[in-house]
Formats: sequence, structure tokens, C-alpha cells
Amino acid sequence: MANSKIPSLSVAGLFSEDPKERQSVDNEIAKAAHHIGFLLLKDLPDWATLSPEKRRFLLSIFSLPTEEIQKLWLRKFNAKQPNIYRGWFPLQDGFPTYKEGIDIGPDLVSPHLAVEGGDPLREKSQLPPEDLLPHWRSAAAQYYQAMHRLSGALMQSIARGLGLVQTQFDSAFEQGISTLRFIHYPIRTPQSLQAISEEAMWTEHQGVRRYLTGRPHADTGFITLLAQDGVSGLQAKHHDGTWLDIEPLEGSLVVNFGKVLQRWTGGRVKATEHRVLGLDQPRNSIPFFYEPRVDAIISPLPLADVASFEPFYYGDHLWETITTQNVEFRGIGSMRQAMGKPPYP
Repeated sequence: MANSKIPSLSVAGLFSEDPKERQSVDNEIAKAAHHIGFLLLKDLPDWATLSPEKRRFLLSIFSLPTEEIQKLWLRKFNAKQPNIYRGWFPLQDGFPTYKEGIDIGPDLVSPHLAVEGGDPLREKSQLPPEDLLPHWRSAAAQYYQAMHRLSGALMQSIARGLGLVQTQFDSAFEQGISTLRFIHYPIRTPQSLQAISEEAMWTEHQGVRRYLTGRPHADTGFITLLAQDGVSGLQAKHHDGTWLDIEPLEGSLVVNFGKVLQRWTGGRVKATEHRVLGLDQPRNSIPFFYEPRVDAIISPLPLADVASFEPFYYGDHLWETITTQNVEFRGIGSMRQAMGKPPYP
């Protein structure tokens, strides 16, 4: 029978100068990554802790007037908009996932990383006006930097846990395209539930019939750090098929791993399915997706007993995946030119 909780650990030792303390944390991370693909980080350093006050301020972006939010919409939802990938996605009826939010890229912190008129994956982020949300941009930038730093430390821990040099992954993430996303899950309307099959939409949890507001899926990339807002509903799928509740613990971060990292490590790190149940109250979350450069080449690692695979560019993989699987990006695949097959000796 599955344990009722995902593993939790104190992250303090990850930044310790004591090799034994750091190794202990490495072992726990490696164990959780291999067996379930989820873990809960607690005892975060001050610079990575999102207080309730800071979280409420960041989530105040959802209080913007409708007309201002529409100015941030992706081109898919407003053909006059210049932005294809970075921007606001509104609610859409008729899908198992029912959410709205905004995706923000590394130019929030380093403006030079945005490229005008080039790859959509590197386009400029759409941001709320400073006069409507004073200091919001700087608060979001500080949080982005904190999650980027913590993600890098976790990747180095994973490398050590695999018996690789701790800097094995570092170069791939230099000038990466990591995404800070803000999500709002409202209470579903009857209209939003139409045209969806019973099997895709409903489940029974603890004897109660619940609808989904986030479909079951595994993340695309590497590491996701998720801040919850105190509202339950997030679940991870145990390998025995049961769904584990991931209760929102104040001052903690949920960590899960993506399908590219699973492939890169030959399955030593698991990408685990998760979903969001509707519990008759709105829910918000702030995920940070740690991502490498668009042109980072994903090729087999020097690990024993790992099946070989054809190397690929991360950007091509990401674009193909999100434009076929993510409802907010579905149907825009032709708006980016693939880089093709990377050179490989």
C-alpha cells in the first residue's frame, strides 16, 4: 500500500560546508527522485522562502482589471498580440484543465536574454504595468532568481547522486529559458464541463466524486519547484496506481521532475504524473520550471546500463511537446522553425 505522504526533507544540508550533511541530503533527494519523483522541501533558506505576504503580493496579478489582463494575452487568444509563448493564457471551456495564468521568462531578471523577432521560446515576456502593480516586477524578479539558484543546487545534488561530477549539467543551463508561471484555478462553471467525457473529467477521492481542474500529466523538462497557496487539491500518482495528496505546507516547496530528466538519466530519476482536483474553492500556485538553453543538446550521459538515444535540442523537444499536449499552446506548432538534428560525434 502506498504511503499517504510524499517524502519530505530539510534542504538546509544542501548548502552546508560539511560533506556528510550534504551527502545525507543528496541521498534523500536521490531516493525520492528514483522511487516516486516527488518530494517536499522544508527548512528553506531565507532567500528561497515565500512568506504568505509575499505570495499574496505576487498573486495580486490576478486582481488586474480584465482590460489590462487582455493586453497580456498570447497571440493565440488575440491575433493582434506580438507574443506567441510568453504571456497570459485565459480560461478555456471544454477541457479537463481549467486554469488561467501567465508565463514569464529569464528577461525578467536579464533583459538581454530576450530576442526580438527570433525564436518564440526566447521572446520578451509580457509584464503588468508598474503603475498598476508598483514593485511587482522587482518582487517577481527576486523570486525568479531565488528559484533559479535553488534549482541549480538541486541539479548538482542529482549529479552527485548519479556518481557524476556535480557540474555535469551546469553548462546546459547557462542562459537558460526557465519559466516562472502564475496560475489561478477558479471554481469550474457548468459550461466549462460540457463536451468532456466522464472518464476524463471526474474521479472519486475519499468517497467523494470530484471534478478535475488540472489533467493528469508529467512535466516536460527537468525540475519544477511549486509554491502552493494553502488550498489542497494537488495529487501525485504513486507507482502502485494510487493518488497521494500533497497538502500545502506553509514555508515549503513541492519538487517534481520532468520527462527530459527521466530520459537523460536512463530512468534513474522519475517523471511522475500529477493532477489537480477541484475542491469547491479557488486555488492558486506558483511553479518555477528550471530549463536549459534552447540550443542545449540532450545526449546520453556517461552512465552504465543506460539505453542510448538520438540527441536532440531542448528547444525542439519543448516546442513539439507543449504545442501538442498543453491546451494553452495547442495548435501553434507552425509558429516556430525547428533547429533540426544536432551534431553528434
